[in-house]
Amino acid sequence: MQIVIDTNVIASAIFFGGNPKKIIDYVMNGTIDAFVSKDILEEYIDTVNYLKCKFPRKHPVIPLVHIESKCKLIDVKSKFDICRDPDDNKFLECAYDANCYYIVSGDKDLLSIEYFKGINILTVSEFLKILEN
Repeated sequence: MQIVIDTNVIASAIFFGGNPKKIIDYVMNGTIDAFVSKDILEEYIDTVNYLKCKFPRKHPVIPLVHIESKCKLIDVKSKFDICRDPDDNKFLECAYDANCYYIVSGDKDLLSIEYFKGINILTVSEFLKILEN
């Protein structure tokens, strides 16, 4: 199963665990393939570094470098202008070019799209229900 994981899910998994971490565990054990672009990786890194500075006493449950090592980096060619927040288009572009079935997100702008060119955009809980059935 091929997915793109939004930054908010990655950050939640790294700092809080819970259901977002379950998704990362599936990536780590090879059950699902997570795809990223250079822009998505940069956003992951920037967000995690920001949160480390903002909450210095909060220690990561799992290091980002471990997650990065399991993600499949692709060179994105597509360009879309679909999202209310233009910065979120990179997740659609990556998912489309990687032939992913899902984007997993907590972002209301992305979630409001629901479905795009064969890609379902789901919450963590929605995706786990599909994966665990």
